[in-house]
Amino acid sequence: MGVSTSAPDRGVAVVTVDFPPVNALPVQGWYDLADAVRAAGRDPDVRCVVLTAAGRGFNAGVDIKEMQRDTAAGGHRALIGANRGCAEAFAAVYECEVPVVAAVHGFCLGGGIGLVGNADAIVASDDATFGLPELDRGALGAATHLARLVPQHLMRALYYTSRTATARELQAHGSVWQVVPRDELADAAQELAREIARKDGYLLRLAKAAINGIDPVDVRRSYRFEQGFTFEANLSGVADRVRDTFGTENEEVRA
Repeated sequence: MGVSTSAPDRGVAVVTVDFPPVNALPVQGWYDLADAVRAAGRDPDVRCVVLTAAGRGFNAGVDIKEMQRDTAAGGHRALIGANRGCAEAFAAVYECEVPVVAAVHGFCLGGGIGLVGNADAIVASDDATFGLPELDRGALGAATHLARLVPQHLMRALYYTSRTATARELQAHGSVWQVVPRDELADAAQELAREIARKDGYLLRLAKAAINGIDPVDVRRSYRFEQGFTFEANLSGVADRVRDTFGTENEEVRA
């Protein structure tokens, strides 16, 4: 359980997240993920990073139970930690020195959108779904990253309704590179990573920096702005009220 890194192909590092049962990451998990992605990008032998996950789905966001335990004890350490940890993990993917390919299966929710929205390319299984159930769990955030996956009005409708979009729908919008059967996902993601890794490593790093430099939105600052409203929701008490009514059934697939 946790975050691990492997090197199945020359020039490719695979960072795997494994937090059963649904990859809802605790505070430390987000920092561990950030450290693993940054370390892989710094490795001079790595030219592409594949970000993937074990288990039922790619990512179900933050560990709400950890947050509820902390709140019940009268603290906000888990909330602050989750916000900072998510920001670091999202930034690590975006700022990774080499391209990052996200290999997504099952559900990709909440913090998962922050990760894939900041990736350079997405390969998804045909059962993958993407969404931000933030309003169902008393939080706000990652609209910055969902807006990188779908057009503005669709992003807003998905955000307000907490609905999800399928991998095929995102492919139609150009944000998912390839959709494959689930048992072919690892091979498809690694094949794309191998193709990227055949380029000159120094030039790839220059290309990543250049593309980030022309981005129209400062994703780190934009996400930090969103997080301020999450804190306001918590201070007002509405976040606890919504979280406490968040059903166990939803928690397992949305977290």
